[in-house]
Amino acid sequence: MKTDMTLRMSRRAILLSGAAAGVAAMLPGGMAWAQSAGGTAVMTIAPEPNAMVSAFNSASPVAVISGKMVEGLVRYDWDLQPQPELATGWEIAPDGLTVTFTLREGVKWHDGTDFTSADVAYSIMELLKQHHPRGRAVFASIERAETPDDHTVVLHLSQPAPAMMAALAGWESPILPKHVYEGSDPLTNPANNAPIGTGPFKFAQWERGSHIILERNPDYWDEGKPYLDRLAVRFYADPSARVAAFEAGELHLGGDGPIPLNEVARFRDNPGFVVEERGIEMNNSLDILECNLRNEHLARVEVRHALMHAINRELMLGTVWYQLAELLTGPIPQSLPHFHTDDVPAYPYDPDRANQLLDEAGFARGAGGMRFTLRLIWPAVGDTYDRAGQFLRQQFREVGVDLVLQSADVPTFIRQVYQEYDFDLSMFPSSVTADPTIGSHRFYHSDFIRQGTPFVNASGYDNPKMDEVLDAAAVEPDPDKRRALFHEFQRIAMEDLPILPLARPIYVTIANARLKDFMTGPEGVRNGLGAAWLEA
Repeated sequence: MKTDMTLRMSRRAILLSGAAAGVAAMLPGGMAWAQSAGGTAVMTIAPEPNAMVSAFNSASPVAVISGKMVEGLVRYDWDLQPQPELATGWEIAPDGLTVTFTLREGVKWHDGTDFTSADVAYSIMELLKQHHPRGRAVFASIERAETPDDHTVVLHLSQPAPAMMAALAGWESPILPKHVYEGSDPLTNPANNAPIGTGPFKFAQWERGSHIILERNPDYWDEGKPYLDRLAVRFYADPSARVAAFEAGELHLGGDGPIPLNEVARFRDNPGFVVEERGIEMNNSLDILECNLRNEHLARVEVRHALMHAINRELMLGTVWYQLAELLTGPIPQSLPHFHTDDVPAYPYDPDRANQLLDEAGFARGAGGMRFTLRLIWPAVGDTYDRAGQFLRQQFREVGVDLVLQSADVPTFIRQVYQEYDFDLSMFPSSVTADPTIGSHRFYHSDFIRQGTPFVNASGYDNPKMDEVLDAAAVEPDPDKRRALFHEFQRIAMEDLPILPLARPIYVTIANARLKDFMTGPEGVRNGLGAAWLEA
């Protein structure tokens, strides 16, 4: 380890000495990219984030940029276990009602102010618990936060909240400076667009529609890091433009599937690039079909079973996802081995069985061979769902179900599905994160039938047994008992099928081969990139 660090520091000295050399390109406004010098890494985020701090906006692009400047109490290893970041240690009481964090000493905010326990208590109680889209649930059980000294925080809970320890990374639950936010409206605070954090990079510039510039934090607590002098983020509306930028050497890094799926194999075969499939385990996103149970046909469980049998998902894997996906056995993916089970009802591709179930449900074929019509809507976020819609239409027609397809912009999708319930089937990426209580609970619990609230239980699914299991899992402190409860959750979900699980897409990260150590854990490109460096 010492030898490796010595090599990197020597390399950093080389990069610093050449930082003024070579200008690769010019951006609007006169900003120069010094790519050939090695001190600046250029990445892309798509689409451009509409904010810079993920405490108030959980959108993926926001999380990616936020995680470079602000930090959390912990980070996570490849086993999804918490590791020290702003907290160097933690202790959970046997009853799960008290969690004590020991904080790192010597940490400073980007404006030079000392980081203390007051910042942590304020961030959790006044910002994340009140305003974070998922934090309202994650931190709901916290009644108060005590700060016995500047480097200790004690959280007192009304009931155990085991999922909380899976939601403390900086990109998900950032710790923000109390002295900057206190006394203001946190949602409109200027620091939201010019963050003051403790992370490896400091905010420098945001030229909307073009780029963001982050500068090295010279006072970063992890001595010697970051190795890069500057991180530049460029925006490209067209995926083909990102492909061209990578190939021209203008981009070093892009995550969350920055290029079209049909281009990935070509990049994988090019030694000038690294195609990384890891780094999405903390933000598992599943492609699913949610059934509106208010529809007279979909209200019948036999119909939902039939539709599942009608889908050749193995064929879909290649046709829709170009093999860059993992087929699901249920609502929890295999990438969460602590919770996943495949001991659930299964629905292999079987059109004969699908036809039998639809006949038994009393929906006979009519004129033209169709039994009934369903409407499928999805958000227009790339071309994957367009391919999926056409594929599903062909599959369902084989069993006498006509599918009307609708691609909608995101605001229209949210309005129709979550405000008006004007849909039969909706297809979208459901983020289930690293813990089912945080991600899956909201799609299956009847308490989350909240008209007007996006990305919750829009199906109208209401099963008291399911509610009971999910409620118990949310507060069960024993890991083995909690795992058993989530196994039961998966079995009920796959029997009732309010949601037809399709696949977990693999959103690859593309990197220029010169960029090293950009992937340090399951947070992927959401990590701070403090360890990343450019090979000369």
